[in-house]
Amino acid sequence: MEIPEFSGGFFALLGLEFGEASGDRVTIRWQVRPELHQPYGIQHGGVYCSVVETAASVGGGLWLGERGQVVGVSNQTDFLRAVSEGELTAVGTPVHRGRSQQLWQVEISDTAGRLVARGQVRLQNLYPGG
Repeated sequence: MEIPEFSGGFFALLGLEFGEASGDRVTIRWQVRPELHQPYGIQHGGVYCSVVETAASVGGGLWLGERGQVVGVSNQTDFLRAVSEGELTAVGTPVHRGRSQQLWQVEISDTAGRLVARGQVRLQNLYPGG
């Protein structure tokens, strides 16, 4: 599924490809490549944080829909396994969806199914005129 507002810019630089995208689940795939490495030749942690934020924001925004917009207010991401090459997949799911805030969890795995990073993002729901 292509999400037009997320198909260029920063997302294109990271090489993110959306799979499933709904208010209940978001999946994102990308290839680890040298330009996304930190100086020691492994995936830069900032990429993980960016993907976690992206998955949560897309899912939260789709869930809120026409009622408003979401913005991230907290991103906490743990790096669990070093990766230097291959494809990674992020799966984001809601933990809590309330009137004013949402909490999303995102798990990132390699092709062998090993968890390489995990994060959560708290989103603020913003409503027109309020």
